[in-house]
Amino acid sequence: MNRRFTLAGTAVLAASALTLTACSSSGGKQQEQSSSGDAGQADTPSMTVAMITHQAPGDTFWDIIRKGAEAAAKKDNVQLEYTNDPDATKQAQLVQAAIDKKVDGIAVTSPNTGALGPVIKKAVAAGIPVTMFNTGGPEAMGLGAIGYFGQTEADAGQAVGKRVADAGGKNVICVIQEQGQSQLEARCDGVAKGAAGAKVERVYVNGRDDSNVTTTIQAKLTQDKSIDWVVTLGAPFALDAVKSIAGAGSSAKLGTFDTNKELVDAVKQGKVQWAVDQQPYLQGYLAVDALWLFKTNGNTIGGGQNVATGPAFIDSANIDKVAQFAANGTR
Repeated sequence: MNRRFTLAGTAVLAASALTLTACSSSGGKQQEQSSSGDAGQADTPSMTVAMITHQAPGDTFWDIIRKGAEAAAKKDNVQLEYTNDPDATKQAQLVQAAIDKKVDGIAVTSPNTGALGPVIKKAVAAGIPVTMFNTGGPEAMGLGAIGYFGQTEADAGQAVGKRVADAGGKNVICVIQEQGQSQLEARCDGVAKGAAGAKVERVYVNGRDDSNVTTTIQAKLTQDKSIDWVVTLGAPFALDAVKSIAGAGSSAKLGTFDTNKELVDAVKQGKVQWAVDQQPYLQGYLAVDALWLFKTNGNTIGGGQNVATGPAFIDSANIDKVAQFAANGTR
C-alpha cells in the first residue's frame, strides 16, 4: 500500500450533528437539503456552502458524511445546503444551480469526471472555491479544487485483494451496485490486482433495490459453489450479501468497503470478516472546514496533494473500539 495512505492521526470530532430541516424534489427524484442554522461557534461572518453528492436513495453511507459536514458547518457558522443525485448529469445540474445562486463555496463528489468536470471548472472560473471529496481524487487538482479528501480507490481495492488472497481466496466476486461510476470500477480493478492469482469476477446489481442485490448474489453463489469470497463496495450491500450467502447455503466469506452501525454489528457477529473504513465523517467535515479556512484565512490543506482519509481495516481485533462511534452514527 502507498505510504500516503497510512493514517497519521485522528481528527477531533467537533460538534454534534444538526437536525435536517428541509427536503425538496426535482426532476422526479428527491433532493434533500439541510441547514446548519445560525448558531455557529466561529465569530466569522456567515457563509453558504453547497454540498453536492452522488448519493443514491437508501445508501446510509452518506448519513455519516452529512454528520461530519454538519458538525463543521455548526462550528464555522456555515449555512450548509445539501443536495444529491446518483445520475451524474443531474448532479452536474445541481452544481450549476449552486453557481447560479452564487454560494460562497462548493463541496462536491465526482464519480464521472466527463459529466462533472466542466461544471466544476465553471464554478472555479466564477470565483467560487471548490473542495472535492470521496470520489474524483485523481482529477481534483487539475479541475481547480483547493483540496481533495478521501482514499485512492485502486489502492484501497488492492489492499482488499491482498487481504483476500492472504486468507486463501481463490474465486472472488466483486459486487458493483451502480454502473457507470468510475470509483467502483477502480475498487474492483484494485481487488483483482491485489488478489493476483485468484479469479475475480464483477457482478452488477441494482443497489437501489435490496431484493435485487440479495437475489442476484444468491443466484451467483447457488450457480457456482466454488466462490469462496464475496466483496461488496458498500455497507448496505454487505448486509444484503449476508442474506445471500445464507440463502445459497454457501461457505463463502464476506468483506466490504465502508461501514454503518448495522455493519459493525455484523462484523461483531462474524457474518462479515472485515470492512474498509475510508472515514466518511472526516471527508464531510474536512470538505466544509477547508472552505471556511480558505475563505476566512486563505489556508489550503494538503500542500497541493490529495489528503488521505483511508483506507483502514475494521475487523474483530478493533471492532469494539469502533462500535462506540458507530453507535453515534459517525463511523
